[in-house]
Amino acid sequence: MSGSESRPARRHILVLSHFYPPDPASVGQHSADAAAEMAARGYRVTVISSDRDFEDPSKRYPRYVKRDGVDVHRVPWASFGKRTIFLRALSMGMFMLHCLWAVISRRDVDAILVSTSPPLCGVAATVGHVLRGTPFLYWVMDLNPDQLIVLGKIGRNSLTARISNLIQRRVLRRAGVVIPLDRFMEERLLRKADFRHKSHIIPPWPHERPAPSLDHTDNWFREKHDLQDRFVIMYSGNHGLSTPVETMLAAAKQLEDTPQVQFLFVGGGVRKKMIDEAIANDRPTNVRSLPYQPREDLRFSLSSADLHLVSMEENVVGIVHPCKIYGAMTMGRPIVLLGPRPCHASEILETEQIGWQVDTDDADGMAAAIREALALPSGEIREIGARAKELADRRFSRDALCSSFCDRLEELVS
Repeated sequence: MSGSESRPARRHILVLSHFYPPDPASVGQHSADAAAEMAARGYRVTVISSDRDFEDPSKRYPRYVKRDGVDVHRVPWASFGKRTIFLRALSMGMFMLHCLWAVISRRDVDAILVSTSPPLCGVAATVGHVLRGTPFLYWVMDLNPDQLIVLGKIGRNSLTARISNLIQRRVLRRAGVVIPLDRFMEERLLRKADFRHKSHIIPPWPHERPAPSLDHTDNWFREKHDLQDRFVIMYSGNHGLSTPVETMLAAAKQLEDTPQVQFLFVGGGVRKKMIDEAIANDRPTNVRSLPYQPREDLRFSLSSADLHLVSMEENVVGIVHPCKIYGAMTMGRPIVLLGPRPCHASEILETEQIGWQVDTDDADGMAAAIREALALPSGEIREIGARAKELADRRFSRDALCSSFCDRLEELVS
């Protein structure tokens, strides 16, 4: 018997992720981290993803690539941009059909990793479980139709909401492992189905690995974007439907009399255009906008801030997760939370004393918090940032959380 014949076949994991690097969408980057870790553990990993960029669908990626030991298969007609809800829904529907075909046509899959982004991908994993007995891990990044309901996009008792809730209950019951991001999210999900025996709360890890804090004088990003001698307030990442952009812009207007302050909005999303329109129409002196930064530049981009903004609308607690808090903590920067008490982020801030909390719509309070931070001695600001970084390295590091996540997936496969 030859060596190739005697060698046992590697267990095969199928990852369904609408977006995947080099696309900068955060959910794709988290999926890539998990996929690469499982490949490093000796598993065969295949990813099904879109061949077009999330922010710019005119940008296309190669159909088949090997990345970090992972086979990435990109499918066509699965991303039409996000200019309208119709186009977003069409993208999700087409991608789900691709996922259904992948699940049905592949007979050698030992486990499936699927998230709630896009929401209906759990259907494909459920079909795989029903038809082939393939176990799947359900990664709850956000909750729909809950988010659409609280944002007023659909009615609570609408047909869309009822069907979506029915589907989610079915997926929760069929999943082998469910990963909510925080206790508030788990509590909300438990109202739909009792899955507590297979629930593991694992927060999303920062995309950056632990590294020494980067001083402003050593950061080329600040020099490139003319941020020297400025106190930079940064909001970085997806500017989603629940991002309180109006509050941020109103606070920035109040602080125009403080030339040292510079607001920097980095990333994209459906509400980022409000920032760009405000810059074009009102010409604020202290607000700037940049697109998503390459992943290899994230450390420099995030470290260029003196203070990071994290937001959480009261009505979306348990529906979305304040992921931005981890990047700020990893970089050793204080935080201003625009959000309610209690929520996941407010509990961290209050327990660890690493920033300020103001209500989501309180522009006056936000401006006051920034003025308070600006008035602190530089040593005290650094001390707050150091506490944040120590906490991130100890409890929320990429290595620890991604490893814990992959342990749960590995248990499912075995």
